[in-house]
Amino acid sequence: MLPGDRLDATKTQSIGINVQLSRPLDRIDRKIVALLQESAKRTFADIGADVGLSATAVKRRVDRLEGDGVITGYGARINWRALGEAIESLIEIYCADRTSPADVGRSLAKVEEIVSAFTVSGEADAVIRVRVDSIDHLEKLVERLRRDPNIVRTRTLIVLSTLLDRA
Repeated sequence: MLPGDRLDATKTQSIGINVQLSRPLDRIDRKIVALLQESAKRTFADIGADVGLSATAVKRRVDRLEGDGVITGYGARINWRALGEAIESLIEIYCADRTSPADVGRSLAKVEEIVSAFTVSGEADAVIRVRVDSIDHLEKLVERLRRDPNIVRTRTLIVLSTLLDRA
């Protein structure tokens, strides 16, 4: 979906959550979401100045976006290396035949080092992003994943640097 496209109640995207919009998202809704992604600390008045609405109108839109499940939460962007989690890795997961995404999701949900997990097209069945404090920790994590009955094999890529992260 391109930035100018409208997301309506029949074209929803999800992360395992069904989204039913109360009305289609317009250009202003998308701008509000983009501004909150840049900094969730912005005030409604500040956002309103950028989109041409009053603070009250922005609050109503944000409340609707939250209610519709478009905005699912707020948080801080963290420098994980400063907290000791210096190694980030992408791990491709290859599953046994007839393993459902739900089964894989249940297996992966138990692993606290996983930052995000995706089902994907192509050879791998899923890709996970993990953060650990050492190569030894990464090796133990991969061994633990491989012991899972749903996982046949893995392929690990260590992140050397992050070029762009909009999450």
